[in-house]
Amino acid sequence: MTKKGFGDFINNKLLPPIMKFVNTKPITALKDGMVYALPFIIIGSIFLILSNIPIPAVASALKTSGWSAFFNQAYTTSFGLISVWASIGIAYVYVRNEGYEALPAGLTSLSSFLLLQFLQVDNPLVGAAGKTGSGITDAAGNVIYSGVKLSEQIDKLPHVVQTYLTSPITGVVNITWLGGQGMIAAIIIGILVGWSYSAMMRAGWKITLPEQVPANVANQFTAMIPAGVILTVSMLIYAFFKGVMSTDILQLIYKMLQAPLQGLTDSLGGALIIAFLVPFFWFFGVHGGLIMGAITSGLLIPNTFDNANLYQHNQLSLANGAHIVTNEFYNNFINLTGSGITIGLVVFTLYAAKSVQMKSIGKIEFIPALFNINEPFLFGLPLVMNPFLAIPFFLTPVIVALTTYLVIYFGIVPPLNGVAAPWTTPPIISGFLIGGWKMAIWQAIVLAMSTGIYFPFAKKYDNYLLAQEQEKTAKGE
Repeated sequence: MTKKGFGDFINNKLLPPIMKFVNTKPITALKDGMVYALPFIIIGSIFLILSNIPIPAVASALKTSGWSAFFNQAYTTSFGLISVWASIGIAYVYVRNEGYEALPAGLTSLSSFLLLQFLQVDNPLVGAAGKTGSGITDAAGNVIYSGVKLSEQIDKLPHVVQTYLTSPITGVVNITWLGGQGMIAAIIIGILVGWSYSAMMRAGWKITLPEQVPANVANQFTAMIPAGVILTVSMLIYAFFKGVMSTDILQLIYKMLQAPLQGLTDSLGGALIIAFLVPFFWFFGVHGGLIMGAITSGLLIPNTFDNANLYQHNQLSLANGAHIVTNEFYNNFINLTGSGITIGLVVFTLYAAKSVQMKSIGKIEFIPALFNINEPFLFGLPLVMNPFLAIPFFLTPVIVALTTYLVIYFGIVPPLNGVAAPWTTPPIISGFLIGGWKMAIWQAIVLAMSTGIYFPFAKKYDNYLLAQEQEKTAKGE
């Protein structure tokens, strides 16, 4: 197959169905709805840093004074409720895009999300008792009564009292399912609520009040029938799973769908596929970051949340279940300085380029590259459909993903801590925020790797451009 034939195949056969999928109503609602969670993720990350400042003396003082607990409370009620924001935002965007009043749909989605899960938590004594139990701790986290002693005292009580003390506490919301573990369920519920709510509105299933009734009152009556139907169906689903299967649908979705998918994206193969596909789509002029972000965010953000939870409890390690590939792995390594990790091209254009085109584009790209934006290169150099730079454009993110995965896997640098640095955070700074000084140093090494990979290919392309420019000059054009 010729280069032209391969390009035609990609543009005419492969990309159209992919773009059709990415632009479907559910995927559009997913990628736009998750945006509403970003302020809470970023703000929560700040509180996570404050509650776990990597300076032992400061961390100890915060813990002793109780401020660490205050910061943790703020983290739990912002970043810690990520599935809540997702369920509201996705349904909201879906219905808004259909042209209907959207807020009632978002709130209906939240109500359904809560209705479909057990409103209970395990009794704290269950986790505290026994040889592996945490024991009873004071406000500063110090164990004042061991798990073994606690078990000994419980065993002395009548059986009926033991059963009562270790039974789940009911009538409370389990925040475990409001965070990362409930993400896939929240996405599914948000999409289904948005779709069904819009369908019922379109079919005229609504209460219409006279024009004299204020709009804010009329809108709530308009939402009553769709919301009532959705919540009734949700209740029946909850009753089925609880009565027949002794579980709830959130736990089932997590075990059968989310956990396997998180494991897939957290694998070395998953990381390499993601790293390759971002520049692959861009090479053909399609927004690779947008496509892969829409597909992977629902899985990588829960990975980030799991790591943040471990970091919050000073248990961040692969042995304790930390993930290697998180949303920050995607944002701050696979897409560092822009898709294709093009900082190496920036260095070449500023210090070694001879052609006017590369020098000019390099000056324009320098500042955006510091904030992980490289559209001037993608379309101005260009990188899109450029055979001279295709190999480093594809290869650099793959090599960076491979090496970053391995340095975390072998313990050279710690796992990413779950802090969600905005994707526009400059390199080195973002590395420090998401993984401490070791990760900042590793990001610096990644920048050097990019420079080494791009340099010979950029030099060849620069010579080609220079020859063209000299030919034009010779012709007097």
